[in-house]
Amino acid sequence: MTLLTIGRGGAYLRVADPDWDDPLSGEFARERGGRWNPPGSFPVVYLNGDARVGRANLLHRFAGLPYGPEDLDPPAAPLLVSTTVPGDRYVDVVTDDGCRAASLPPSYPLDVAGTTVPHETCRPIGLVAWEAGHPGIACRSAAPGAPADGEELAYFTRGVALTPTAVQTFEEWFSGASYRDRSWRRRRDREGRTA
Repeated sequence: MTLLTIGRGGAYLRVADPDWDDPLSGEFARERGGRWNPPGSFPVVYLNGDARVGRANLLHRFAGLPYGPEDLDPPAAPLLVSTTVPGDRYVDVVTDDGCRAASLPPSYPLDVAGTTVPHETCRPIGLVAWEAGHPGIACRSAAPGAPADGEELAYFTRGVALTPTAVQTFEEWFSGASYRDRSWRRRRDREGRTA
């Protein structure tokens, strides 16, 4: 497999739980795995290209639950951590040619049947990229509801740790000032209150 690369770097975002010690650590993904790395393999920080992609990924985490992120108490709601990624040539899973070179359909993140390409298909590509010394993988977002131009970056931590440049509360990044009002209305409606 001869992977193509694409220039990427600069500002990226990480949706993080407020109780995480280091929201930009790749150790959690090393242990549990992710789209581009199997469990117990190598450290990856999964980043969003913008807040729209972050929202889509967060809503996907809550899919099927009887509550949404808007229903969480503000101190427990996910933060948006900004960071600056070093400019470099990352494995290209953004362009059609890059997808083909990685043995993925040009329709990625969907396969020819229209279903999302599973993690098990992507993980061997991540291993090849890691072993070849690439700094990470730039890819189209696979989050349901992500914008068509939405991108993510799987940043491989190879001794160069990312640091936060800014942190936004859930109220600030997810839906602006209307968050508290909508959350309160949802709770009220669920509990049958009309006041």
